[in-house]
Amino acid sequence: MTVNASLKGQVKKKRSSSRRKKNRSGALRTGLPVIAALDLGTNNCRLMIAQSKYPSFKVVDGYSKAVRLGEGLVFSGRLSEEAIARTLTTLRICKKKIFRRGVSLGRYVATEACRQAINGDEFLLRVKEEIGLNLETISSEEETKLTINGCFPLLRESSQPFALTFDVGGGSAEITLVDLKSGSPVIHDWVSVPHGVVTLTERYQASNISAFDYQKMVCEIRDSLVPFERKHDIGEKISEGLVQVLGTAGTVTTIAGIHMELKKYDRTIVDGSWLDLSVIQEISQQLVSSTFDERAALACIGRGRAELVVAGCAVLQAICELWPAKRIRVADRGIREGILLSLARDISEKGNNFRNGKK
Repeated sequence: MTVNASLKGQVKKKRSSSRRKKNRSGALRTGLPVIAALDLGTNNCRLMIAQSKYPSFKVVDGYSKAVRLGEGLVFSGRLSEEAIARTLTTLRICKKKIFRRGVSLGRYVATEACRQAINGDEFLLRVKEEIGLNLETISSEEETKLTINGCFPLLRESSQPFALTFDVGGGSAEITLVDLKSGSPVIHDWVSVPHGVVTLTERYQASNISAFDYQKMVCEIRDSLVPFERKHDIGEKISEGLVQVLGTAGTVTTIAGIHMELKKYDRTIVDGSWLDLSVIQEISQQLVSSTFDERAALACIGRGRAELVVAGCAVLQAICELWPAKRIRVADRGIREGILLSLARDISEKGNNFRNGKK
């Protein structure tokens, strides 16, 4: 598949990120505490390590791996042994990085897969005993709060009093209405629906889906969001210019990377960019109508995401149909950044007396 030539140049590319890349790893600055955040979702395991300097932090290391912990969960209600084995291997790598970097304070969380699985607590106990990481399962509400806090540096750049954010994960999608009038993010309301890219892909066999079944999937997702729209009249607020729309997680960032024609996905370029609604619709349609191999050949997708991106496009289409903002802000940030900001604040309030190894 080739991206339509008419899409080229519609999003202004950021300056080269080579300078920022050089500053994201390497030697640590003396005297600054090292903190870490780990987000274990239905599809991905993501680690971020930073040095704390509140009200910000400097990322010094990170790791991300598609582990598909929730594979088959929608049918069995359990985490499979194969998925657990993949995840444990990845968590061992994360633990080594945490140890090597001398992390003094960290928070490591699990989301939808562990919330839903019958053996979720058993899995977390195994992680603690075999690897030595204290993973905690957080609620959908806590997940939403961390994501909003992580995205707030982007949200506050707008003068609009409200924001509608969406976070499409592997096992669920969270939609949040945020009040920004006070200068700080206040969650007005939120909804979590069980329409993640892994669960939808498995239920609909979305990797090679018919046009009829794809539209059926879009309708199911949209119908689950209609009560939230009716409750808050978000569409009317968007038409009046009162709401900015921000999307985080895989699908919207993937579409942004394709639109920018990146030879390799680069979060420093994608994060904070904008996508016009027409661009989202056109690229989504191209992805849905393409074969697995055609999607896998795209640099910003690859074989690991080629199966899941169709379901992601369905969620994105349902959101755009219900809330047709002219353009959407793209965020490649969320839970990890929210955790790191919280840890940095804690250190600032309590002082820097954190010994290495305390987590």
